[in-house]
Amino acid sequence: MRPVTFTQIEGKSSRYWILLGTLSAMIAAGFAAAMYMEHHGHYVTGMTNQIVWGMPHIFAVYLIIAASGALNVASIASVFGRSAYKPLAPLSALLAIALLTGGLIVLVLDLGRPDRLIIAMTYLNLKSIFAWNQLLYSGFILIVAIYIWFMMEKRMQRYSRAVSIAAFIWRLILTTGTGSIFGFLVARQGYDAAIMAPMFIIMSFAAGLAIYILVLMAAYSWTDRELGDSVLRRLKNLLGIFVSAVLYFVLIYHLTNLYVAEHHGIEAFILLGKNGGGQYAMVFWWLQIIMGSIIPLIILFSSLSRQRLMIGIASALVILGGLAQMYVIIIGGQAYPLDIFPGMEVISSGFMDGVPEAYSVSLPEFLLGAGMGFGVALIIVVIGISILRFLPQSLADEVVDFDDAAGASA
Repeated sequence: MRPVTFTQIEGKSSRYWILLGTLSAMIAAGFAAAMYMEHHGHYVTGMTNQIVWGMPHIFAVYLIIAASGALNVASIASVFGRSAYKPLAPLSALLAIALLTGGLIVLVLDLGRPDRLIIAMTYLNLKSIFAWNQLLYSGFILIVAIYIWFMMEKRMQRYSRAVSIAAFIWRLILTTGTGSIFGFLVARQGYDAAIMAPMFIIMSFAAGLAIYILVLMAAYSWTDRELGDSVLRRLKNLLGIFVSAVLYFVLIYHLTNLYVAEHHGIEAFILLGKNGGGQYAMVFWWLQIIMGSIIPLIILFSSLSRQRLMIGIASALVILGGLAQMYVIIIGGQAYPLDIFPGMEVISSGFMDGVPEAYSVSLPEFLLGAGMGFGVALIIVVIGISILRFLPQSLADEVVDFDDAAGASA
């Protein structure tokens, strides 16, 4: 491997300013949607008193776990000593902070009373997983920021591995905490499962790497820098492994639920669309499984992956499948009626007891989640690579050769 030179982009071209303008418009639309919901109340959304986590939460949770997965490239380089990944590490760390920031902004603006966040920050209920997540999210940003500093400052590079190990452990705890929010909710039959925590970890690997691949390809294409086939080949193979692992965890999750009689209702609701679950079955099979998993795997592990466009399409489909999976978990889990008295016969009241809740995505919800979430995350990356040296000048095969690096380490 040749010495790698890191440089920032100039940020003077018309394409750069068009991109900034587009992202700024997305953020403005998201903020306007948040203010509209703040002024009129959440009745203008598809959320109800049963479905209290709507589309903004899907984007927020997805971006939060994707932030953990985006750091995986840097962890491979520093924690596991794979030197060929080191040129990819700075962008990986920047993207991790950006995605987490975007996700948290969506959460704050979707609270209804964002100012109440001050109370949550000053009066911590340490019995709540939500309170612990405040510490995990802020700590993650701090540790990754220190990691970036140590990578870029030559005097501090000898300490970068120690910080990377801390960031690696912290991000696993962070994603475990996010998954545990659902795994510990025993009242919801669609959530109550210990496998949620490890499943969220592997979901983060796939989501973060898919976004990283798209950002990397776009950055090098738009700045006319050379991106070698060796880099993309290794990353797309890794993405295929992660997508396969997500499919495995989804299979185990549903097989476990099918084994337990009390979960047969929620399984028929999600998998077969019974009892009013038709939209969730459609999202599960068509978006999550077929378009978000099967088709990307066919592309990534076939000759189709020789075309960079197809790698980009596969990565985009993985992102779509991840959002669909979040939709099924978060919305579907809330839409299925609560079993308040398990094993007891309950006389229905006039409050729609035992009836699945209907939900449809409203435009303000989508704009808040997509505009503020992805818009803020991407604009942080765009501005970051134009200010600091996050990108190598070249990632050509002769500069970064994974095959030679693997042979040398062996």
